[in-house]
Amino acid sequence: MDAGTSATAKGDQTAISDGRPLVVCFGDSLTAGYGADPGASYPDYLQKGLDAAGYHYRVVNEGVSGNTTKDGVERLGGIIAMHPSVVVLEFGGNDGLRGLKVETTRDNLAAMLKGFKGAGVKVLIAGISLPPDYGPDYVKGFTANYASLGRQFGTPVLPFLLQDVYGVEGMMQADNTHATAAGNEIVARHVMGALTPLLKR
Repeated sequence: MDAGTSATAKGDQTAISDGRPLVVCFGDSLTAGYGADPGASYPDYLQKGLDAAGYHYRVVNEGVSGNTTKDGVERLGGIIAMHPSVVVLEFGGNDGLRGLKVETTRDNLAAMLKGFKGAGVKVLIAGISLPPDYGPDYVKGFTANYASLGRQFGTPVLPFLLQDVYGVEGMMQADNTHATAAGNEIVARHVMGALTPLLKR
């Protein structure tokens, strides 16, 4: 999960001329679309899906490859400053791959959720899991963070971002971590299904 750059600066000029409310996809390489062709991240497909369904929102991809939940907390102020209507929050995978404490990941996710709630921003939590070789206790605790935080903050949760993608032939890249373009299209459908109850037509 190599380091990358945020889309904020690139989108500034677009934001000036586009008055639609924002859906900000905030996360790491799974959001950024690492390894997929330009225009083939899940936020790209989400934009197409919302447009086709008559939802007038602009999707902004704020995924940065390599980010941990700590990086997310550090970037929080910049995302709030964009005044998003809804944020799709996807973090934790890099924490888990590095074996960071489950409690640390939870605290950082909670800090982001608290910040968004305080700013009046609606959030959809996109959960992630880990390969079984990380150990059943660690994986169980890691995965449970998302549902627990959803209950705590009254926030909807998409339990597993890579549902119907992880482990499916043609849907994952050779690293078995990041989705292909075809996989990202499926991810976008699941995200859209969980997201639309938070949107207005």
